[in-house]
Amino acid sequence: MAETETEGVADMVVENGAATAETVAAASGEGSRPAAMAVAGSGEGGGGNDGGGSGSGGSVERVEDVVVGAVVRCKFRNGKYVAGKVVAKRTHAESGQPQVYLHYIGHNKRLDEWVPLDNIEAELAVTSEEILENTSESTQRGKMTRNMKRKYDAINHVEKKADDYGDSALAALEREHEERTKVKNIASIRLGKYFLEAWYFSPYPEEFAGLDKLYVCEWCLKYMKKKKTLLKHRKECVRHHPPGDEIYSSGGLSMYEIDGAACKVYCQNLCLLAKLFLDHKTLYYDVEPFMFYVLTREDESGKHIVGYFSKEKVSVDGYNLACILCLPQHQRQGYGRFLITFSYEISKRENKVGSPEKPLSDLGKLSYMSYWTYVILDVLQNYRGNVSVRDISTMTSITEDDIITALTSLNLIKYFKGKHVIYVTPRVVREHLQHFKKPKIAFDTEGFHWHPRPVLPISAPPHMLPPPESGASAGRQ
Repeated sequence: MAETETEGVADMVVENGAATAETVAAASGEGSRPAAMAVAGSGEGGGGNDGGGSGSGGSVERVEDVVVGAVVRCKFRNGKYVAGKVVAKRTHAESGQPQVYLHYIGHNKRLDEWVPLDNIEAELAVTSEEILENTSESTQRGKMTRNMKRKYDAINHVEKKADDYGDSALAALEREHEERTKVKNIASIRLGKYFLEAWYFSPYPEEFAGLDKLYVCEWCLKYMKKKKTLLKHRKECVRHHPPGDEIYSSGGLSMYEIDGAACKVYCQNLCLLAKLFLDHKTLYYDVEPFMFYVLTREDESGKHIVGYFSKEKVSVDGYNLACILCLPQHQRQGYGRFLITFSYEISKRENKVGSPEKPLSDLGKLSYMSYWTYVILDVLQNYRGNVSVRDISTMTSITEDDIITALTSLNLIKYFKGKHVIYVTPRVVREHLQHFKKPKIAFDTEGFHWHPRPVLPISAPPHMLPPPESGASAGRQ
């Protein structure tokens, strides 16, 4: 889809539609209807419909009749009917349209959305747990084991619930987080030529809550309520790349190193933008203890943000990465892997070993395990003679613990006489490498112009980021 801006710029619409189709297919089985639909069709007056027809005709007429927490039958984006849990309800401030905020059961909450009341049918006489059980049976044609569920959750980005965390204090914080962020406060954003659907809640100032569209300058990341304000700002904004120092340039890609203390407003705006696409990102009001590394892709109009990662200036735990994001319109193109690679290249220049901040999400674990395994196998393939875990750590800047984790997953390391011993042959290494594709974007060491600088320790701990003062960043029109 595309529409034309008044300036003649072609706009790209990036939404969750592709992910929606994939997750529905995963839950229902190829060529079949969603599992929830079979349950819905068996109810009174059901008459379930294959392929997602018009439904059973039991539409809810008043938003007051909808019960928060109820499981309802609802029309999905592909026209099929699935089960959804009611999270909230409202009457839209501008259109006056009654709407319900739905979580589609069995799917990541990034797909949660406000839907017209017309899309909702009568409440189902089942719980969300029963729907999930029905979905897993349809998907697996049998009982879903713990290992199968872990893989399903990782692939489909299904987040953990608060009760999944063993520590009671952590579980309480998770419940508080879930309650505070259960409803997206921004529906979508305009960033450069892209319209992006927001995935999660982000603590923008209260006056921006409930917007159908937030307009963000792709150069300075200032956010505005109206399109005309953005158009006016475009004529005034002199930037055509991020602030900070360009420390990498090769093949149209650039990396900018930004000190959170020197560019505080930009970094806060970057964190707010990132939170729209990261569920469990922790935002800090004080960004001074962090360095931000923003990756850009250049065209005739400037250097456009692709993604970023951040790291503490001083990490007592030896972390070389605190947060990482590749924007939705640039995902699956190798940029995420490149960002991980870049964090380790910095560690190499610092003559340190590093590891990402823990705990990692399920998807983060998959990404890092893939990176560690490929890099380690590449070392083993090209190394002649005996090599230890410590040797590999020195060459790659990957911690010994992470190396052991990766090698253990491949059954290439044994614990013998009190130490870990790598047990591998060239043939085994080649066989494992056949399952990996080379990185889509190669790191160019000649394009990397960076050297460590002395950093003074930060004594004060970071504080949670409250909504920033609107005047510092956002347009008020």
